[in-house]
Amino acid sequence: MAMDTSGFVPKGNLNTDPDALKKTGRKHTVKRIWQYLGSYRLMIILSLVLALVSVVFTLLVPIMIGRAIDLMADDRQLLISFLLKALIFASFVLISQFLMNIINNYITYNTVRDIRNSAIRKLQMLPLSYIDSHPKGDIVSRIVADADQFAEGLLMGFTQAFTGIMTIAGTLYFMLSMSVVITIVVVVVTPLSIFIARFISSRTYAMFRKQGVQRGEQTALIEEVIGNEKTVKAFCKEEDLLERFDRINDELTSSSLRAVFFSSLTNPCTRFVNAICYALVALFGALFVLSGNGYITGTITVGTLTVFLSYANQYTKPFNEISSVISELQNALACAARVFEILDEKEESDDYDAVLSECNGNVEISDVSFSYDPAIELIKDLNVSVKSGQRVAIVGPTGCGKTTIINLLMRFYDVDSGCIYVDGTDIRNVLRGSLRRSYGMVLQETWLKYGTIMDNLKMARPDATYDEIISAAKLSHAHGFIRRLEKGYDTMIGEEGEGLSEGQKQLLCITRVMLNLPPMLILDEATSSIDTRTELKIQSAFETMMKGRTSFIVAHRLSTVVNADLILVMKGGKIIETGDHESLMAKGGFYKELYLAGKGGG
Repeated sequence: MAMDTSGFVPKGNLNTDPDALKKTGRKHTVKRIWQYLGSYRLMIILSLVLALVSVVFTLLVPIMIGRAIDLMADDRQLLISFLLKALIFASFVLISQFLMNIINNYITYNTVRDIRNSAIRKLQMLPLSYIDSHPKGDIVSRIVADADQFAEGLLMGFTQAFTGIMTIAGTLYFMLSMSVVITIVVVVVTPLSIFIARFISSRTYAMFRKQGVQRGEQTALIEEVIGNEKTVKAFCKEEDLLERFDRINDELTSSSLRAVFFSSLTNPCTRFVNAICYALVALFGALFVLSGNGYITGTITVGTLTVFLSYANQYTKPFNEISSVISELQNALACAARVFEILDEKEESDDYDAVLSECNGNVEISDVSFSYDPAIELIKDLNVSVKSGQRVAIVGPTGCGKTTIINLLMRFYDVDSGCIYVDGTDIRNVLRGSLRRSYGMVLQETWLKYGTIMDNLKMARPDATYDEIISAAKLSHAHGFIRRLEKGYDTMIGEEGEGLSEGQKQLLCITRVMLNLPPMLILDEATSSIDTRTELKIQSAFETMMKGRTSFIVAHRLSTVVNADLILVMKGGKIIETGDHESLMAKGGFYKELYLAGKGGG
């Protein structure tokens, strides 16, 4: 039973206080990411080795060029030798960077694949209350859009952070070997880049987190509109919808601009510091070349100064790149945190490993109380006893708790108090899977997947033969319309059964149950979308299907439940009348009032 989630915001999603997020979110998120990266340790090590090779040969290239410059007027043959070495080293750099990028892409996208797989598996383990209480679009946004944003940040981190750190260490070593004084000038100036990057990035995490939340809200609204476009048009709500979308879109635009603006300040600020550093190196180096003083600085030639300028540029460049990486990682961490929130949710676990086997279909509901919201009472002290093979109809006005009983029978939700027994066993003491396999369900809301009609029918029994499927389709009266389709049972249908009418989709769902008849059946408004003529045929098929099986029938049209062995009349979460059709009509109570009102309404 889907709850109304319009306007719902998951708890904690809008916590954008920077200090709180830094303390509770970031460390936990980084730890979780490293757990996933642990599966690719060897690939990470290989990437580091290739990064080291790339950096070493990158730093050797300027030395070869510098020596060639110093030999331009002296030894032409040695000059060509140094230039050839520079070309060979540059080739090694190209190859190592190419391989490193391939490996980094492999690590990144496989890690994101693993996280997405974990998220999907987690969703299958979460209670339906989580799905019902969270906007579907927000969940989709976390698994798709947020995971993509995380991948971009992680890839940038691998590609630039590894080589950046090694480049800083390597250039520092080579610069110290050439001139201590000029190296000190470079080292004193560049920490300003780190300070600026840290100052900005520490304030952008919360901004990107808020951006992710609002992106999820927008996705939720789009998903809601696409799934209910007919309703929007029928009630002429296009303008209201556009206003809602414009508001969310404006908020997302504002938060995105704010986050991107502050994060983009890092690059020009650090480049400014790098330019100052480069100018100082050029100034001091030129003075030492002109003075010829090598007492403290070492021997400074024009070639050496050229190498030093190249190293100064390479030394400061990683600070600029790493600062960009840090800003991008704030977005990546914020997005990863939203995915990990799903992974951290409490799973729907089974407390026992017992299996409900050879089910006879005796069901006992004893003193059961339940509500979706603790503040709103729904079902209170419910007691029902159903014998094996009985047909039980549950009727009553909208919102009285009919479908909720089905949710409790299937353990889509657990009772707040009381017990539900099947063949004398508390259903909380058996595996949910074994309980649910004991039921066959046909709901008012159909569910079909993208694929052929045959694929959809085989969901009930993957090993079913073609003849068994045809037989089940004939029993459900679906065979006729399937045969008239262009490719029959091999006809492709779209997501949610696009291309079929509501009645045809429901016939397919009924066929699935016909194909795999369990000991208990649940029919929740199972013929609501079928025309009257077809409904009469379906009722005949149901008669055959329900024979000898415990059946729970939820219906608004009371004409469909007159043959039930037991009718439960609900009102306000309680059973106010029980009996068969004739005895309830003889009582002249609420059931008779409902029946006559429905009959009078056609």
